[in-house]
Amino acid sequence: MNILKINNGKVEIRKDNGSLVRTIGNGDAISADINSDQSLVVITTNKGKVEIRKENGSLVRTIGNNDATNAKWYGSEIAVTTVKGKTELRKENGSLIRTM
Repeated sequence: MNILKINNGKVEIRKDNGSLVRTIGNGDAISADINSDQSLVVITTNKGKVEIRKENGSLVRTIGNNDATNAKWYGSEIAVTTVKGKTELRKENGSLIRTM
């Protein structure tokens, strides 16, 4: 089981014993979450972008409207909190399911 840690805007993937697996991202991360099968990481940047990255760090896609404050996995979907206080539920491909 891996753990995510944000250090100076970079997302560190660490084993549960604390050893570093790899560092991913562009150095502008404010939050990150890993999915249940540990294959994808969702990163929220300080510019309001939400990036989906593979565990190896390669960018899969950027989703949302660049107004995100946080993003978390919710099963196979992503819950994105926006600056307006709304929560957008999005599919892994980025398409909007609903706004709450």
